[in-house]
Amino acid sequence: MSDDIIYSAIIDEHYEEPRNFGKIEDPDEDIMETNPTCGDTIAMYLRLGDGKIREIKYVARGCLISVASASILSERVSGKDVSEVLKMSKNDILSYLGLDLGPAREKCALLSYDALIKMLRKYEKEAKK
Repeated sequence: MSDDIIYSAIIDEHYEEPRNFGKIEDPDEDIMETNPTCGDTIAMYLRLGDGKIREIKYVARGCLISVASASILSERVSGKDVSEVLKMSKNDILSYLGLDLGPAREKCALLSYDALIKMLRKYEKEAKK
């Protein structure tokens, strides 16, 4: 079985049964982001404590890549130190998907990452005050 088929199955699974899907009532941080190119939208919610991501949830409306990426990202960062997550690069996120994507599809795949990084930077900025 080729890697593309395996990764395709993983992405399909995350799209069909997204992990951490839903809302957090009274989150520490929340954000709504839209990809203007295609209209994919994500609302993301965080509960933070002791410098860690204690809980992450999201509600996404979009393509397979966008929703699967949010699901995979949420699993990867849950319980991690904020500083560790902020060191993650866009290439790290794309590698979790395991597919070669064109520029338009990369924007879909990175929508959740961009939202998460914005929230964590805001959180760190506020924590330093």
